[in-house]
Amino acid sequence: MENNYVYEFGDSLYLNITNRCPNNCEFCIRNVKNGVAGNELWLKNEPTCQDLLSALARFDLGKYKEVVFCGFGEPMCAFDLISEVGPYLKSKGCSVRINTNGLGGLINGRDDIPALIAPYIDCVSISLNASTPEEYQRICRSKYGEAAFGAMLDFAKACVEAGIETTMSVVDCIGEKEIEACRKLAEQTGAHFRVRETIKEDTVY
Repeated sequence: MENNYVYEFGDSLYLNITNRCPNNCEFCIRNVKNGVAGNELWLKNEPTCQDLLSALARFDLGKYKEVVFCGFGEPMCAFDLISEVGPYLKSKGCSVRINTNGLGGLINGRDDIPALIAPYIDCVSISLNASTPEEYQRICRSKYGEAAFGAMLDFAKACVEAGIETTMSVVDCIGEKEIEACRKLAEQTGAHFRVRETIKEDTVY
């Protein structure tokens, strides 16, 4: 299996840096697909900094709207790699985003990550997905239990306070009442809010 560390999607460039994740969300794309837009994203090996830089060298970074740390997993599981490659991308003039479940603090055992990434991360997209700890745990099935919900909200607030453009999102399958409750939570943190489409087996990406 070839490791697919960097791939194009739309007008952005995505960095597939890990398959690890502390959650097991019931709507996760990994339950129905092996990748995105024809890109196989299961990794045999996670990239080193040099692996990722070598893969990036094949692309003209200036042609993309943004470069996104994502992974077919949770990118904050590879925070050391983000902290190495993020400043490089910023030095090249890239707009840089992280797609995350917001559990970076719990994963890495520290609460200063938003302040650390603020100099080189422009945007953070955080999966909110529920309005209460109980509902979050029911659908996201985090290894951290209900503590994950509060940690995710704290991470979002810290990102906003650090000056990072922060968006909190939900999937459209959770119902209108829950979507509106989540919208209010996002507003309380100072974050933007987005409803994203649930990915199904027959969804074309």
